[in-house]
Amino acid sequence: MVKFYSSNYSYDYGFSAVSLAYFLRYPNPYSRHVASTDTIERSFDPETQRLTTVRLHLKRSRLPPAVLKLLPKNTLSGGSSDGSTQSFILEKSVVDVKEGWMETESTNLDWNNVLSVIERQTYRRPPSAPLVNGVISEHEAQGIIAQRDEERTDVDVSVTLKSRIGEHIRKRRQRWGEQATATSVSGGEMVEEVPSKQGWFSSWSSGAVRSAIEAISLQRTERSQPKAQKGMSVVLARMRQGGLEAVLEGMRRDREVEV
Repeated sequence: MVKFYSSNYSYDYGFSAVSLAYFLRYPNPYSRHVASTDTIERSFDPETQRLTTVRLHLKRSRLPPAVLKLLPKNTLSGGSSDGSTQSFILEKSVVDVKEGWMETESTNLDWNNVLSVIERQTYRRPPSAPLVNGVISEHEAQGIIAQRDEERTDVDVSVTLKSRIGEHIRKRRQRWGEQATATSVSGGEMVEEVPSKQGWFSSWSSGAVRSAIEAISLQRTERSQPKAQKGMSVVLARMRQGGLEAVLEGMRRDREVEV
């Protein structure tokens, strides 16, 4: 089972400002869980006029208590007993300034055995009014002017959540079965394995655990996505009020709060 989240909204800022704010959005008052951001690779294709950037974010978070109860102890080796964790997020973005769009994809590199999260975003300038027999009507022309005056960038967001709990158990059991079959075929001595004591986690089917983790994570995503939108709005407001200098000053203040 896989869970999906999607939303769409708009910023009352032009595409150039929004695409720049995207790369300056950490830290902000709504993202103090982001510990660091590093640019791994950046390239510009002069033929397509597209900028491709790969970045790595380190994010700190706390697993919900409901999820902690569902996880076997050996799964928590990368975090503390109270659920405090950190995870590297790989982000790839492509910006086409000429056509006025930006596409991003972020995925977690840690905790994939518990939950895989893939977030995709598309930022786009509003489409121009359509041509009718090569002519734009007066009403449509007024609409184009209004669009340019208010400056807007449309955003589409989709998040895919998939838990892989139990997959490593199935693979291990499959290997055990293949080894047992190979032993019996070769005539070797086969030792019967003593079944381990079943705990509370084992009494649940892996499918039920995966479904529960995905459902809880979807609820968390529904709460966090509006905060991410507010964080971008803060950066955009700083940019409008004082340009890049105001954005950098705001980032400095937010870092001091984190410390």
